[in-house]
Amino acid sequence: MSRPSLRARLQGHRLALTVFAGSAALSTYACMYAFRKPFAAASFDDQHLFGADYKVWLVVAQVLGYMCSKFIGVRVIGELRAERRASLLLGLIGISWLALLGFALVPAPWNIPFLFLNGLPLGMVWGLVFSYLEGRRTTEAMGAILASSFIMASGVVKSVGKWLLLQGVSEFWMPFLCGLLFLPLLLVSVRMLERIPAPDAADLHERSPRLPMDRAQRRAFVRRFLPGLALMILCYVCLTVVRDFRDSFEAELFRELGYGGSAGVFAAIETPVAFAVLALTAGLTWFRNNLNGLMALHALMFIGLATAGLSTLAFREGMLHPLAWLGLVGFGLYLAYVPFNCVFFERLIATFKVAGNVGFVMYLADAFGYLGSVLVLLGHEFSGLQLSWVRFFSSAVIHLSLLGGACLLLSLLYFHHKALRLARMPALASV
Repeated sequence: MSRPSLRARLQGHRLALTVFAGSAALSTYACMYAFRKPFAAASFDDQHLFGADYKVWLVVAQVLGYMCSKFIGVRVIGELRAERRASLLLGLIGISWLALLGFALVPAPWNIPFLFLNGLPLGMVWGLVFSYLEGRRTTEAMGAILASSFIMASGVVKSVGKWLLLQGVSEFWMPFLCGLLFLPLLLVSVRMLERIPAPDAADLHERSPRLPMDRAQRRAFVRRFLPGLALMILCYVCLTVVRDFRDSFEAELFRELGYGGSAGVFAAIETPVAFAVLALTAGLTWFRNNLNGLMALHALMFIGLATAGLSTLAFREGMLHPLAWLGLVGFGLYLAYVPFNCVFFERLIATFKVAGNVGFVMYLADAFGYLGSVLVLLGHEFSGLQLSWVRFFSSAVIHLSLLGGACLLLSLLYFHHKALRLARMPALASV
């Protein structure tokens, strides 16, 4: 089937377009995880550098690269033009794969910088993939399908990585080989992305056009919504720190809880979480009024944080099985985290009819989120506190639930008041 005919058929069938576009995005981003997260399935036991665990240095190096990529992405993704997306996407993942080859070939600890080089290009992949989906009436559903990839894919690729380790592959070669296994699917997935038709006239009317934003436009957007953005970015920083810690050190958490010998436990926990979060987030598509949708997002994210916090308290009191606790915490964290990455800023732009794109503000939040993640990892390792992985993680979840919940409530009040005020003064409703 030729590209134009497929695009034409998809354009006329919203459900088919939603499923096709979301699936293409999910598959692409899931493949990216095969180049980013497999090393987290290894423990690198009995290896230390400057008094810190060698794996912590690997995580910090990769997250630093990822964080730098987010700061770069504020401009690159904000100014991105559609014709450059596919080549840039494949080029960035290719660079990260070559970095994994260097990680395998260079002996430890001199291979740590290669994890920085691995993370550096990958931080821009999300913005590239999401740019194919934004600005549509069904962006929530498409975005929810996409966002389920970094819940489910993380567990899947770590299970594949664990399987390779059980087959006798070394901890240093495993990440490179895991990427190789997913390379053919990546190429097919990017080709599918390129066949997604552009937003139609009804999409543009309901969600506003999505255009590149220059530096002056980005600054004007931040000034206009600064109090609300500051609250949500603070909440997102806390979420990113806790979610990334869980994602990077899940192997250590499972081992402390007595499940370190199972290869399938990662996917067994994450897959149900992915489907549950996908269903709830996609349901927001039914809110045709953008302000109501934005308020519903705040409520959904608050419920997620409450679930994570209350389940952690129950686990500490011995009222919850360890695997049930990890599943509920994962569900709660991702129910709050996923909207930031696929629909919160989408609804914000649509509510206030901003002529711009989601990418740059998403990357602004991400950059500070990963900066916080690095600082917490270093603090855990060098603070002198003798906390187990489980104890540290459970304490972090409880503090996140309290601080993040407060930020969400204040943000809800701010954006609701601002939207109602602008509704009374239409002349102020454009940037």
